[in-house]
Amino acid sequence: MLRWILTRIIGFILPNLISNFLKSDESSKKIKNINVQIKILDDNLGSDIPLPKFNTDGSAALDLRTNIKEPIILESNETYLFSTGFSIYIRNPDYAAFILPRSGLGHKSGIVLGNLIGLIDSDYQGEIMISLWNRSKNSFKINRGDRVAQMMFLEVASPIFKIVDSFEETERGDKGFGSSGKD
Repeated sequence: MLRWILTRIIGFILPNLISNFLKSDESSKKIKNINVQIKILDDNLGSDIPLPKFNTDGSAALDLRTNIKEPIILESNETYLFSTGFSIYIRNPDYAAFILPRSGLGHKSGIVLGNLIGLIDSDYQGEIMISLWNRSKNSFKINRGDRVAQMMFLEVASPIFKIVDSFEETERGDKGFGSSGKD
């Protein structure tokens, strides 16, 4: 009986151990999760306006929605600052959040972020706001709860600067815009 139990245990565990042993370092790295606190600032968030979420398992960013009472018409070349109804606290200084435009809105309707990209530092605790800019020639209606941007969390580096008199020479050196070629 003991032999049968050991055979079953080894048969269950051994394939997993071998699989993990044979994986490359790159594929066996754990996905880094960070704890981010979220504070709901409007009671409608989570009831008639969905909470921010990753819409698929492969989503790299959360969808952000407007938290407005009435629809807003963005006229051509107009900007407007939209509320989201929540704030976050990342806390970990190794991470920051970035607010990015939704590609479909930008391509199809000309609606992009007013500041092109938003940066949320790890110690910021205020409401997440979304600046939208209508770069098209047409008016565009934004409704309550519309998905208008996305937020991605990325690891960031804080460099230690060293003042020097000169740099090690490189092929490019101080040549600027367009100097690396057109290919």
